[in-house]
Amino acid sequence: MPDNHEMPQSLNHGLSTATASRRLRLEGPNELPQAGKRPLFRIVLEVLREPMFILLLAGGLVYLLLGDLTEAVILLIFASFSVVITVLQESRSERVLEALRDLSSPRAQVIRDGVRQRIAGREVVREDLLVLEEGDRIAADAILIQSSDLQVDESLLTGESMPVGKVVATLEKDTGTTTAHNPGGEGQPYVYSGSLVVRGSALARVLATGARTEIGKIGQSLSALDVQAPRLRSEISRIVLWFGAAGALAAALVVLLYGLIRGEWLEAVLAGIAIGMSLLPEEFPVVLAVFMAMGAWRIGKAGVLTRRAAAIETLGSATVLCTDKTGTLTQNRMALAQVWLPSGESLTLEQATVVPLHYQVLIKTATLASAVHPSDPMEMALHKTHAAFSGSGGLADGVSRLNTKPVYSYGLRPELAAMSNIWLEGGLLNICAKGAPEAIIRLCRLSGDAAQKVLHAVEQMASQGIRVLAVATATAADQQWAESQLDYHYSLSGLVGFADPIRETVPAAIAECRRAGIRVVMITGDYAATAQSIASQAGIEQGRVLTGDELNALDERQLAALLKTVTVFARIMPQQKLRIVQAFKASGEVVAMTGDGVNDAPSLKAAHIGVAMGGRGTDVAREASALVLLNDDFSAIVQSARLGRRIYDNIRKAMAFILAVHVPIAGLALLPLFFGLPMLLGPIHIALLEMVIDPVCALVFEAERPEDDVMDRPPRDPAESMFSPAMLVWSLLQGTIAFAMLAAVFLFKNAAGAAGHEVRALVFFGLIAQLIALILVNRSFQASLRDAFFRKNKALRYVLAAVGSVTALVLILPQAQQLLMFGAMRLSDMLLALSLGVGLLLILESCKYLMKRMQLHKPKH
Repeated sequence: MPDNHEMPQSLNHGLSTATASRRLRLEGPNELPQAGKRPLFRIVLEVLREPMFILLLAGGLVYLLLGDLTEAVILLIFASFSVVITVLQESRSERVLEALRDLSSPRAQVIRDGVRQRIAGREVVREDLLVLEEGDRIAADAILIQSSDLQVDESLLTGESMPVGKVVATLEKDTGTTTAHNPGGEGQPYVYSGSLVVRGSALARVLATGARTEIGKIGQSLSALDVQAPRLRSEISRIVLWFGAAGALAAALVVLLYGLIRGEWLEAVLAGIAIGMSLLPEEFPVVLAVFMAMGAWRIGKAGVLTRRAAAIETLGSATVLCTDKTGTLTQNRMALAQVWLPSGESLTLEQATVVPLHYQVLIKTATLASAVHPSDPMEMALHKTHAAFSGSGGLADGVSRLNTKPVYSYGLRPELAAMSNIWLEGGLLNICAKGAPEAIIRLCRLSGDAAQKVLHAVEQMASQGIRVLAVATATAADQQWAESQLDYHYSLSGLVGFADPIRETVPAAIAECRRAGIRVVMITGDYAATAQSIASQAGIEQGRVLTGDELNALDERQLAALLKTVTVFARIMPQQKLRIVQAFKASGEVVAMTGDGVNDAPSLKAAHIGVAMGGRGTDVAREASALVLLNDDFSAIVQSARLGRRIYDNIRKAMAFILAVHVPIAGLALLPLFFGLPMLLGPIHIALLEMVIDPVCALVFEAERPEDDVMDRPPRDPAESMFSPAMLVWSLLQGTIAFAMLAAVFLFKNAAGAAGHEVRALVFFGLIAQLIALILVNRSFQASLRDAFFRKNKALRYVLAAVGSVTALVLILPQAQQLLMFGAMRLSDMLLALSLGVGLLLILESCKYLMKRMQLHKPKH
């Protein structure tokens, strides 16, 4: 409830610092609520529940019971290492978006203790006095108590690009009571958080902050929309659960049989733990977490912030990319492009070296009809051009030098989309107006052929992607200005056209989308002719243009029928974007959608991949999105799609490698039990292998460069399983061949009477060699020994160097051999172990080549 006894003492005093601090503490900061994040202890607890960690602890405990302190300590070190690495990675992921809100958090000017001061927008509290000036981003919902020609751009809330005029509240100022109101109304006393002051100044009392603002309410309502669940994570969890259940069952059987047959129950438990560790693919969730975190980092380097990891896996499936125009395809930098005179003459400024005087007069008139210190992009372009061609310091400098200014201004009104400035010159009122061509035609009282001539010129300019304003002048001897702009007799000065240039990178990016089977569709609030021109310049496929009015006239079945032919949606309101997204989704498309306003938030959240603008977007849009463009550049979306496909490919490579390598590990853990031989691989050996496998997956495969055809193939079917039958067969084939080779060596050496320690060392190092072979085989989907060895990957070099160093240490140090129960290896055994890896590599690369040949010669139906 408002604590009315703490109302500001006067318009000049505002709240006291103590009162403001108390309210900030009680009501919370002026920002959207943050999604709950996990504290560190919760992350640690989740890691401690991991099956592999539990198995390592159990193995360490058994070794302690057996009196083998060294092996127990090593297993506990391995367990601690895995915990530390996982906690660090998880904590880093939790912090990666902390700075996002600072991108557009506005600073606010308030009156406190009678002094104007600038504070962070999050520190504004209810009943603060906001000082609003041209160019300010309004920090909270407020009611006006003083105003001077205030006009506010509320497009982020309403989608309407025209500013609306505001008036001072007529109700009692200190009652704290308000009537129901909504953004977008002309002549309201209310201003809203996130809106932009484009003209005038005001003093306003804050009514609501944070989640209680209109922006906050929309943000909270988004919770009703379901966010797409990360399918890949649930699929991998299911696979791990199946393998875990199989491993637990196998481990229980081994413990029971081993204990009953041999009577050594502690050794039976160790054998069971080894079997469980060999069958549990605990790398799967680790790989997914690391790949998603690193993927977010790589996409971030391309200028895109990842808010939801599910978007990374979905990027490779995107079939339709719905993009807005301004600031995404274009530079969001208006420039005066063309001028037109009532005589029918026109001039394209980009091609002009000299601007004749009569065109300069038109540009000056349009500039005089603008704000002296503009914040509107088109007015800024007029000022810049006027200064360049007139050779002066610009209108603002001239006004300062002559100590003059507009004596009165008429703002835009819903019934007349034009604005005028009155200048007092030599005892006469000089009125300069600019606005929508239809409004200026009305002011000039043009009709018939004269009006059609203007409208034809407007249409021609609009067809080139140019936004057009008409300019007019009037004079009056009476220095008492009229009540309305319509009370003067204007004459048409001409037309000024503005262009927002296409970003240089856009045509190439859209061409890449087309090669990749991603259809680009423009959705804009601009006119159809302008939108079509920009789409053509950008390289968007030629198709039908559908306007917002036409969209409203269609039912869902008719809209679905038109979707395949429409490439440009023009004059679209933000609330219509949600319908477009839902229609695309209903037709089976995987939709990526860009947006920046509050009213874009539902469509951003409804899309498979919502992409918010980081530079000009709102907090609510970002909260609803999966990705945030930090530089608002369309090409960054395409780079993200390319990276998304690369990341998914590399996850598949890592998963195939993990499945393949676990087959010989599990086989070697079980094989001795069937022949009544001592255990070949214990928990410590498998833990050591995991220390190789984990960094290989997390570093080598993650760093693999993209396949050559990554953007030359159609989007992936989103329903396609990561563990497809083909992938499972290929992985099991790799692992089975590797196991068969090792099993043959193991059985042959045992039959030849070799010592158990020597056989263990030979098989272990043979397994290491095969592990490296499996890495090389799975680096690329293509069959190429050259790729296997020479594809650039720094991480692979480091990992191979580390594996080689550890192998050398084990071979050299007697203590290491004793710990691992290895015998000394002869040169012939070393060469045999190495040949197992080389042989496996040659066999599997040959298999890849044969499978490729069979696929190429398969008859097409």
